[in-house]
Amino acid sequence: MRTPHVVVVMGVAGTGKTTIGPLLAARLGAPYAEGDDFHPQANIAKMSAGTPLDDADRWPWLDAIGAWAHGRAGLGGVVSCSALKRSYRDRLRAAAPGVVFVHLTGDREVIEDRMAHRQGHFMPTALLDSQFATLQPLQADEAGVAVDVAGSPEEITERATEALSELPG
Repeated sequence: MRTPHVVVVMGVAGTGKTTIGPLLAARLGAPYAEGDDFHPQANIAKMSAGTPLDDADRWPWLDAIGAWAHGRAGLGGVVSCSALKRSYRDRLRAAAPGVVFVHLTGDREVIEDRMAHRQGHFMPTALLDSQFATLQPLQADEAGVAVDVAGSPEEITERATEALSELPG
């Protein structure tokens, strides 16, 4: 990537968005924003109780992330956001047309194991099935790359950086 893009690190819960996002931002020399910080308290309470969010819950959250991405246009930045559905990514692109996506992917068992071992996160492993059921992977007409989450955070970040460098423009 030769120009400063805003990169959305996406994927189901437990893929490492919060770990890879800051590492990728450091590699790109750009600021990082934690997508969970854009959630209203009502969303966090709902997820903490084991209740999946619906689209009405997600729109204000996506709009807040989109506004941040819009503000970083031409400057670069990295933000984590599950962005599981095409319609969610379309909403982010509507706010910030130049965003590109890094879709962190992996086997369900690996992701569930990572979720079970993380401390202090509001998303319970019980919601992983709903995350996978909702997931619509990046499509060929969407600017972005898929990166497997096998290996160390540094290896994943390296693969993401290399894949992003191969994107046009």
